[in-house]
Amino acid sequence: MFRSLTSPHDHDILELAVPALAGLAADPLVSLIDTAFVGQLGSVALGALGVNTSIFSMTFVIFNFLAYGTTPRVGRAVGNGNRAEAGRAVVRALTLAGLCGVVALVGLQLLARPLLLLMGAGNDLMGPALSYLRVRALAGPAVLFITASHGAFRGYQDTRTPMLVTIGFNVINASLDPLFIFVFDWGLAGAAAATALAQWLGAAVFLGLLLGTRREELGVELIRPSLRSLVPFLKVGRDLLLRTGSLVGTMTLATAVAARVGVTAVAAHQVAHQLWLFLALVVDALAVAAQALISKHLGADAPTTARAVSDRLFQWGFGVGVLLGVGFFLLRPVLPHFFTDDPSTVSALRDVYLFVALLQPLNGLVFVGDGIYMGAEEFPYLAKAMIGTAVVAATVLGLVLPMEWGLSGVWWGITTLMVGRLLTLAVPYERGMLFAES
Repeated sequence: MFRSLTSPHDHDILELAVPALAGLAADPLVSLIDTAFVGQLGSVALGALGVNTSIFSMTFVIFNFLAYGTTPRVGRAVGNGNRAEAGRAVVRALTLAGLCGVVALVGLQLLARPLLLLMGAGNDLMGPALSYLRVRALAGPAVLFITASHGAFRGYQDTRTPMLVTIGFNVINASLDPLFIFVFDWGLAGAAAATALAQWLGAAVFLGLLLGTRREELGVELIRPSLRSLVPFLKVGRDLLLRTGSLVGTMTLATAVAARVGVTAVAAHQVAHQLWLFLALVVDALAVAAQALISKHLGADAPTTARAVSDRLFQWGFGVGVLLGVGFFLLRPVLPHFFTDDPSTVSALRDVYLFVALLQPLNGLVFVGDGIYMGAEEFPYLAKAMIGTAVVAATVLGLVLPMEWGLSGVWWGITTLMVGRLLTLAVPYERGMLFAES
């Protein structure tokens, strides 16, 4: 697998992955900055942010089919030279984004308190958590417009444009955070307002590009899609909803269990989880390249090339994961203090720090594998595999409180999830089943 240090496919991979890396890293990096600013408000505010982070992940990441389903559809159309079909896929994705965004916004406002109670937010967390949720939810449609736009540009083999837009609105978010939180003295609600405003600005830029300045270049026609034309897209959405819902649901359950372990535990878990997501999404840049390249090669009826590119992507994923894990481990003496000065929270974070470091090579293989399967549009298999894996991981998480495993038990549950994902991706791939009928 590692006989060659170079590959003829490296140029295509890096041309997509490097800009994608910057774009993907921007969101979690600003989340880390949010966490650092909020951490200065105390462990209660940090815990409230942690509970909300999981709620918004569960709400909006479920709609990631708007990106993952759009990329291979646009990519296959680009691969076979059908630019008009690519444009129609973009319009369908944006239409669904608007509809789903309104539903998400209304649902979060109506169910704000029950959701927080479900996540284990007690009296000490409820006030600040509720104020954050209500403000942040106002950006629901914007988040989904951004998600669909990322999927569209990736399908066009363009990760540079979403990189620039994403970095731009995240810089705005980071700049507004100290102003709203400390200067205006809005506290945790200020962090939510900064994020919501920045996301709406980002959505406006994406829509202006896809439906305005670059519309003719991309083959996008401003024709309202029929409900019937949305059905195939919704079938992909159904499979990805099951897949992503199972994944995010398990991670949300992990936060809910941590909240029930205690305020210190959920505060430490918030920091550890954000660090884990940041490092994992860095590797996800390779998954973006996988989705775009595999769909393009399959659209051009070149399954052998798709397999060769996939093999190389797995090598890249594992190597980058190892480097991230080692680098993260070396920062153990100083990194926890960047997020909080509370001694108990720092101690709890150090108890699970090794989990975050050791999971990185595993994450590298899993994220790349997901991208390859999505590029091949194997969405039904991904859904079934994730549901089975999530059940096993949820069983482990369900034992944390009765067995008194504490925060370490929560992270053993997350480890179980990642190992299961790797196994379910590796077996069909190694048996040559993925591209057999392509």
